[in-house]
Amino acid sequence: MAYEKIWGSTEPLIVTPLLEVHRLRIIPNHRCSLHVHRFKWNAFYVCEGELFIDTVAGDMGSAVISVQLGRGDHTTIAPGLHHQFRTGLEPCICLEMYYTEPLSEDIIRRNVGGPA
Repeated sequence: MAYEKIWGSTEPLIVTPLLEVHRLRIIPNHRCSLHVHRFKWNAFYVCEGELFIDTVAGDMGSAVISVQLGRGDHTTIAPGLHHQFRTGLEPCICLEMYYTEPLSEDIIRRNVGGPA
């Protein structure tokens, strides 16, 4: 089920306590709010169109870094970094993922891999 947003819609595809994947449909010349996640990583993968990710460094928002993503491109935003996404003249369909750091430390190896 898709949920309408001021910038388009979001459709949750996978929702677990440690991972969420949403399909975003973003209409042309729109953006989400400038926001920050305290604990979650936020990743984007572009399926169609172009997506711009703006991140703001510093307490006063003095430095804005923009990344332009096209079809097949992706980026990840660390917790604690203010950011927003936006489109240009064309609509965009992308996957947005939220995940937490403990997933990276989940593996416990019993040996070292290599030639068999």
